[in-house]
Amino acid sequence: MSFRTFPVLLTIFLFAAFPCISFAGAGSGVEAIGGTLDLKRCLEIALRRQPGIRAAAAQAAASQSRVGQARAGYYPIVDLTAGYEWNGSSTTSDRAGDGGSFTSGVSLFQNIYDFGRTSSQVKIQEHGTGAFRFDLQDSVAAAAFNTKQAYFALLQAKRNSELSREIIKQFERQLDQAKGFFEVGLRPRFDVTRAEVDLSNARVGLIRSENEVRLSLARLKNAMGVPDAPNFDVIDDLELKRVEMTFDEAMSRALNNRQDLRAAGERKKAVEESVESARSGYYPFITGNADYTWDSGDSSRSDGWSAGVNLTLPLFSGFLTKHRVQESKSNLAAFDAGEDVVRQNVIFEVEQAYSNLREADERVPAAELALRQAEENLEIANGRYAAGVGSPIEVTDAALVFVNAKTAYIQALTDYKTAAASLQRAMGETGDDDEG
Repeated sequence: MSFRTFPVLLTIFLFAAFPCISFAGAGSGVEAIGGTLDLKRCLEIALRRQPGIRAAAAQAAASQSRVGQARAGYYPIVDLTAGYEWNGSSTTSDRAGDGGSFTSGVSLFQNIYDFGRTSSQVKIQEHGTGAFRFDLQDSVAAAAFNTKQAYFALLQAKRNSELSREIIKQFERQLDQAKGFFEVGLRPRFDVTRAEVDLSNARVGLIRSENEVRLSLARLKNAMGVPDAPNFDVIDDLELKRVEMTFDEAMSRALNNRQDLRAAGERKKAVEESVESARSGYYPFITGNADYTWDSGDSSRSDGWSAGVNLTLPLFSGFLTKHRVQESKSNLAAFDAGEDVVRQNVIFEVEQAYSNLREADERVPAAELALRQAEENLEIANGRYAAGVGSPIEVTDAALVFVNAKTAYIQALTDYKTAAASLQRAMGETGDDDEG
């Protein structure tokens, strides 16, 4: 199944079947795969656990209930009434007649024709429900992007931590060489001291990088909606997988798929319908009513029924309908402008994401070349120092260039993966788990 359709189907199924699902299921899933999660598994947990998605689903359900409330206007209203009346007399001769009576009755009210009042309200609520459903899908896309972004940031932090360990090994080897040269009198004490300083700085860098790994994992768990979950490992998938797509294709998919744009369109339609609903205040409406009453007491009243049809024609309401129509038209103008704002934002987000993707695509090979050159330079510097013709400063400088080059390469890979996810988000898609 394509992961573009999977999030919505998964969300609807989970909320319908397991409205109170706990983290026990997700936790057992972590243990089942050995405490290691890939991106697809992280996305599945996020779509099940993110409170933003649950809130959007609840709002969509509440909106659907409002459709049912509006449709209630088509059905009759039936009421059952019951009462008891006491009566008495202040004179002795009338006391024999003291007592009470029990009365009850059934009444029915039916809206026969209201010139579009009820149908307009139903359409308004249906468009509102459609908007909330699109909001739900947009929440799914947002949760997927936030999870991807946090996942790639964690991979970046883990690679930087591995780089810190690699550079520590580099300076440990240099320190051992410096001590060996110093003991045989080939190098001064300065070489040993310099190597010790470089090693200490590298260890400080490792502490910082390991802390960033912990923070990145916390951010990922938060993006997944499981901040209290036990720690887990993730599969490194930071390698470059190019996205082949033209700008026009990306823009077309965004304008067709963006859920917030579709939600804005639904809300605009609801306001358009509200104009017609306001105008119905000028028109008459026809209602029917019927009732049946009976009396169980000793009174002059008797059982009976009545039925009738009423035509109500509004004549004057203090210009209430006129102002309601004006208000609805003004709201329509505001929602029309709001839809244009959303559309402009979508266009800008696609342009920005596509530009960032192209920039990252060009930066990755340049960073990769710089890394190869830095590796070669460090190898030469280490060889020169081991041969006794280089200096510790030369090795330190080469190591620093190597660290910067590899950090830049890791950053370029992360930026590309994040830019690809941003483009998918700008297009209103979650993206397949093997894309970007």
